[in-house]
Amino acid sequence: MANKDAPPRWDRKMQQRLARGEAAALGELYDRFASLVHGLAHRVLGDERAADGVTREVFAHVWEHPDSYDPRQGPLRSWVAALTHRLAVQRLRATESAALALDGSGSTEELENKVRHASVAARADYIVQSMPTPLRAALELAYFQRRDYRQTAADLGVTEDEARRRLRLGLQLLSTAHDAAAPGAPPGRYGGAA
Repeated sequence: MANKDAPPRWDRKMQQRLARGEAAALGELYDRFASLVHGLAHRVLGDERAADGVTREVFAHVWEHPDSYDPRQGPLRSWVAALTHRLAVQRLRATESAALALDGSGSTEELENKVRHASVAARADYIVQSMPTPLRAALELAYFQRRDYRQTAADLGVTEDEARRRLRLGLQLLSTAHDAAAPGAPPGRYGGAA
């Protein structure tokens, strides 16, 4: 039986390869996580060029500081996502603070609300992308295609009870996106909302 506390083999090997300075490892990591990183950064920032910049920053940080990832703390994917979130929120705060200083409209409270909303949206995107395919498929049918649970069951070829179970579990997972970004919420393994 596998030890639940042991990090996945790929994560450990990747961290070791990065620590040795293997450029091919960075390429593999980029191929695997670039769309996740860019998508999360874009969700927080709402700007393609800014998301490109954060994507570069994330992979530069990983290359320069591979030992900052601890495989015992969780999956490499979660660490990369948390790093992306942190850097995107820092950029959003800096950009919005500069805009506040220039035009004088808005407030620090509005800025924090914007950051909080962007964090919830980015976390929800990450949760949906990380969901097992059966849950994600049920949610996509129900919410993007506006199918009820009976239609969802028929489309997926499962029982109505199974479709309801998948929708309920998917929604429970999504509800954690808001909880984690709420003020005073405990941070996740690699830091929750910034």
